[in-house]
Amino acid sequence: MFDLDILTGILNIVIINLVLSGDNAVVIAMASMGLSEKYRKKAIFWGTTLAVVMRIVLTFVAAVLLQIPYIQFIGGTLLALIAFKLLFPQEEGHGTGQGSSNFTKALLTILWADLLMSLDNVLAVAGASQGNLYLLIFGLVFSIPIVLAGSTLLTKAMGKYPWLAYIGSGVLAWTAGKMVVEDKAILPHLHALPVVEIVIPALLTAVIIGAGVWVRNKKISEATES
Repeated sequence: MFDLDILTGILNIVIINLVLSGDNAVVIAMASMGLSEKYRKKAIFWGTTLAVVMRIVLTFVAAVLLQIPYIQFIGGTLLALIAFKLLFPQEEGHGTGQGSSNFTKALLTILWADLLMSLDNVLAVAGASQGNLYLLIFGLVFSIPIVLAGSTLLTKAMGKYPWLAYIGSGVLAWTAGKMVVEDKAILPHLHALPVVEIVIPALLTAVIIGAGVWVRNKKISEATES
């Protein structure tokens, strides 16, 4: 029979992966939206696989990196820019070279965003494993089907309902805002103003989505005039 601590650890890891892997699935889905079916499947598969490999590497350095002042602030700022950029996926041309180029760009975007978001995820899974190497490996491996299935479903949904891209971008912008306020060098100054910890992510989310709507409408207006 399984030890109660092991069963608890497995349950915690499953829940953590279900909650925290959503951001990764959103990034993969949004980055691969403008690709053809052939390259979209490749982007989802390799994006998921390499993201998990990155998590394994980060497992050994995450705790150290998060102690560096302003590392989460910088990461959150960069993730906010990615959240905005993903609202405007590049459509593929008809040439093979163009499709390959956009696939590479999408894959790099996925890896960059996953790198910025994965530190907290890795620490959460490592904490839930309670020092048990097998539980830690289970947590990392279990995240693969979750991200793979989630990104596949989201890609199809966003293709059918384009407005979902704004929700996806909002999720990433909120994550970026939380990273900023939870930075080791910034969080102590916010304890006196607890509401700010919610206001800043909410404000950043509104700005990203608002700017995305404005830019998209401007492009549509320019296209209509020309």
